[in-house]
Amino acid sequence: MFELASERWNLRRLGMTPQSREASTPPCTNERLSEDPVSVATMTTHQITLGAINLEAQNPATLADFWASVTGALPSPGGDSVYLPSAGPGGFAMFFQPMTGPRPEHQTFHLDLTVPWGSRQAEVRRLLDLGATYQWDVLDEFPHVQWTTLADREGNLFCVAEHPPTDQQGL
Repeated sequence: MFELASERWNLRRLGMTPQSREASTPPCTNERLSEDPVSVATMTTHQITLGAINLEAQNPATLADFWASVTGALPSPGGDSVYLPSAGPGGFAMFFQPMTGPRPEHQTFHLDLTVPWGSRQAEVRRLLDLGATYQWDVLDEFPHVQWTTLADREGNLFCVAEHPPTDQQGL
């Protein structure tokens, strides 16, 4: 259900409809026609998955402890880095390593975490109690999602989003 709403929103952002997307998508094939990128994009199944989200941190152990509390995973330190495995199916792993340079002035990437409809406020309170910092809410701009943007203990932004049931989305 979340994927469908997200897909519709992404298509609208690109000025497309599901029908126009299908019309512009080349037929899928398992045969590799050539070494060019177009043939790779036409494979039937994609074998790529997200292994881990890697973050540089001023204090990898402290940041890993924060995210372990967020996700429920158990940190696995190794040297000056910390691996945080997925807490379960559908979860995500994280890897924390020491900073190799100054932190960029503008963050170009952030995590969008989702929670069941009606539980965002309670989850945000829990995360604030764990040390997150409130940034802002986006509640009325899009009918298919509401979110709160927070920052972790080192200032990395992340969002906690909830998607209303399809019959309440007003799409």
